[in-house]
Amino acid sequence: MRLFIACSVAFSLLFSPPCDAADQPQWGQAWTRNMVSPEKGVPSGFDPQTKAHIKWVAALGTQSYSTPTISKGKVFIGTNNDDPRDPTNIGDRGVLMCLDDETGELLWQLVVPKRTEDPFHDWPKTGMSSPATVEGNSVYMVDNRGVLLSLDINGQQNGNQGPFMDEGTYFSEDKSHPREIGKRDADILWACDLTKEAGIWSHDGAHSSVMIDGNYLYLNSGTGVDNTHKVIRTPEAPSLVVVDKRTGRLVAQDNEKFATNIFHCTWSSPSMAELAGFRTVVFCGGNGVIYGFEPIRESSSLSRDFLKKRWEFDFDPTAPKEDIHKYSGNKRESPSNIFGMPVVQGDKIYVAGGGDLWWGKNVAWLKCISIPKTPTGKPQLLWSYPLEKHVMATPAIYEGMIFIPDCGRKMHCIDQSTGKVIWTHDITGEAWASALVCDKKVYVGTRSGEFLVFAASRTKQLLATLQLGNPINATPTVANGTLYVGTMKELFAIRK
Repeated sequence: MRLFIACSVAFSLLFSPPCDAADQPQWGQAWTRNMVSPEKGVPSGFDPQTKAHIKWVAALGTQSYSTPTISKGKVFIGTNNDDPRDPTNIGDRGVLMCLDDETGELLWQLVVPKRTEDPFHDWPKTGMSSPATVEGNSVYMVDNRGVLLSLDINGQQNGNQGPFMDEGTYFSEDKSHPREIGKRDADILWACDLTKEAGIWSHDGAHSSVMIDGNYLYLNSGTGVDNTHKVIRTPEAPSLVVVDKRTGRLVAQDNEKFATNIFHCTWSSPSMAELAGFRTVVFCGGNGVIYGFEPIRESSSLSRDFLKKRWEFDFDPTAPKEDIHKYSGNKRESPSNIFGMPVVQGDKIYVAGGGDLWWGKNVAWLKCISIPKTPTGKPQLLWSYPLEKHVMATPAIYEGMIFIPDCGRKMHCIDQSTGKVIWTHDITGEAWASALVCDKKVYVGTRSGEFLVFAASRTKQLLATLQLGNPINATPTVANGTLYVGTMKELFAIRK
């Protein structure tokens, strides 16, 4: 293994030197959500033992599910509090770390107490799972309590900016005793509690990647089943919400009232399509249906608007549609769910989904549908490719190829035009993260702790196989010539 890694590292040195392209301020490409980076000169291998190509390694908690994002010299990643950086902040907490991208040192952190009403609202030890989205000096993310926050990118190091000024109470488990705020604490600018404002029922762990369109933030609400996995407690709750980024006010939501048909939870984040002069918000519901919504227009109205639906597409039309929760735990027959994001490329949308990993059938697909060329048009299925058992990843589309790993322990390369397999590769663990394409290479991690690097080509070429020692739940990220790979316990920064 050591020889194979050494050869891979030597091979990577033949590539051109790093070319600093840009920050990576959100999960995937803006709007399209494609898992492809324009960076060049990124190593195809690294060695945790010899430290070859490793810029730094930052310790996280013990469970980390958040994909890192990078902006203005800072790296943002969610984790739990099992390795406290602040001795005054102990116990189970959700944590968003802000690290220096040159050294990996902690600059500040958001530390939020867990919800205690029901463990299924905020599952123990899972920490903060949502990836941050950064624009300018604002960091937008959904914390472990299901609250959408706007944070100052500098934390409290430049003082408490407001208008939110009660961080001490928000960070304290005992609200009657606010915690003292220090320079290494987060600075909340505003907070939108989706439980109170949108009436959602959080389940397991909030996982939302905020999409920005002008002055508005689009995100999945995270509403789902209760602790029985058979009851929807808030049937009127929206699945897609829109929040004014300037104030934190919830300004719009879907009005489809399909919450009762959510099989597990609403974990897929929205994307945006722009075709024939009009834009469409593309959203995958927890009911296994893909929706197209008209974006909201600038408005000063204080009333909450409903998003106008343009079209819908049933991802799994033969699945049960009534009394769906009686199929909970049925591995042969059940509704479908969609975990990854819809990827928009030209006039097509690519979505992976199928039976729920924990409670659904052992069936999954990657599907390509057309985007209607008029606001009143209907999408059409163009092709369907069978995956192994379950899938949680978002597709990565590059030069006519689609790269996607699944939970059936297989990596797939698929022809973008036909949906036919080009090659597959057996991997040693389930893939909960997505693959990343960068510099003509494909990076992917698994729950077994295996990290693989392939050539992004129609001929299968495995360039490197590394064992990082801990499960990998985060999609690799590249920014400014550095590759970031997060495991459950560590964040690696890799650079030539």
